Amino acid sequence: MIVQYQTVRKHSVELCKPLQREDYVVQPSLDVSPPKWHLAHTTWFYEEMLLAKYLQDYQRFHPRYAFLFNSYYNTLGDRVLRPQRGNMSRPTVDGILAYREYVDEYMLKLIPQADTDVLSLIETALHHEQQHQELLLTDIKFILGHNPLFPEYHTDFKETHVIEKTHDFKELESGMYNIGHAGSGFAFDNEGKQHQVFLNAFKIRQSLVTNREYLAFVESGAYADPTHWHSDAWYWLQETKINSPLYWHNMNGAWHRYSLSGLQLLPLDEPVTHISFYEAAAFAEWSGMRLPTEFEWEAAAEHFQWGQRWEHTNSAYLAYPGYAKPPGALGEYNGKFMINQMVLRGASIATPQNHARKTYRNFFHPSMQWQFTGIRLCKK
Repeated sequence: MIVQYQTVRKHSVELCKPLQREDYVVQPSLDVSPPKWHLAHTTWFYEEMLLAKYLQDYQRFHPRYAFLFNSYYNTLGDRVLRPQRGNMSRPTVDGILAYREYVDEYMLKLIPQADTDVLSLIETALHHEQQHQELLLTDIKFILGHNPLFPEYHTDFKETHVIEKTHDFKELESGMYNIGHAGSGFAFDNEGKQHQVFLNAFKIRQSLVTNREYLAFVESGAYADPTHWHSDAWYWLQETKINSPLYWHNMNGAWHRYSLSGLQLLPLDEPVTHISFYEAAAFAEWSGMRLPTEFEWEAAAEHFQWGQRWEHTNSAYLAYPGYAKPPGALGEYNGKFMINQMVLRGASIATPQNHARKTYRNFFHPSMQWQFTGIRLCKK
C-alpha cells in the first residue's frame, strides 16, 4: 500500500511539471479547476477522510484549508464555491506542495497501523486522486487550449496511440448478460450490484468514429439542421453558437485542432474527441445509426479495443438494482449525481494506469465537451 500511495501521489505532481507557475491558477470556465486546486483538493481528501479521523493527535496543516479545498461534500461544511477557485492566489503553489509533503508524511505513519476498513478507505482515496489526475490533464488542456498562443503542454504527447484500420461491426446474440462489478478488486459504489440484463441482438462497431467521418458531418451543414438534434441539444446550439468539436479551428480554409502537443492540422484518421453527448447523438442520427446503451457496451467490450476515448452511451446515469449510498460523506461521492447526466464507458488517454475497467461508469451532463470523449456506433 505504501508503494501504491507514493506512486499515485508522485504522478499528480509529475503531470504539472510542464506547466509554468502562471498556469497553476487559471480557471477559464466554471467546469475547469486550476491545477493548483486539484493538487490541494486531493491532499485535503486524505487529511479530512483519514488523518483527522484515524491518526491519533493529528494536527491539520492549516485550519482554513478545509474551507478552501472541499469540493462538493455538503456534510463536511462550507466551502469556496466552484466558480471562485481561480480567484485564490494564496496559498501559493509552493505552499500547496508543502501541504502535500506534510500530509504525505503523516499518511506514511497511518498506513502501517491501518486496519482493513481504513485500508479500504485509503484505496478509495487513491482512486479519487487518480480521477483527479484525469481531470487535471483535461483541465490543463482547456487552460492552454483557450490561450490564443496555443502553447503546447508537451511536444511528444500523443492523444491517440492506435489508429484503427477496420470499421466492421460485431453482432452479439440476444440473451441475458451480467452487468456491473462483482468479486475482488476495486470498484466504485456505482458499479454495483452486479445484475443481469436482457439484451436484444445488436451490432456494434469495432472502431471509434474518426475525425474524417465527423468532418463530413460538420461540412454537411448538420449543425444547422434541427432534424438531427434532440430538442435540448438544438437549444444548446442556438445559445452557444457551437458548430464543431471543442478545439477545432478552421484557419484559412483548413481545419486544425489543438492537442496537448500544440496546434496542428486535423489528423483525419484519429478518433474524434471532445464531443458532447448532444453531438454524439446527432452524429449517430445523421449516420442512420444509434449510440449503444451502457449495457450493450459492457456486454460487447471484450470484442473491441477501448481506452483511447470515453465513449458516449445512450443511457442515463441511474442506480443499479440493489444500489445503496454508503453512509457519511462518502455517500455524496456518486449517488447524489444520479440525475440529468449520461453514462460514458471505457477510459481515455488521460486515464491513469490501473484505473480502467469495463464496469467503470463515468458520467457527465450532455452538453459537456471538455473530456476526452468519442463515439462508437450501433446499427439501428
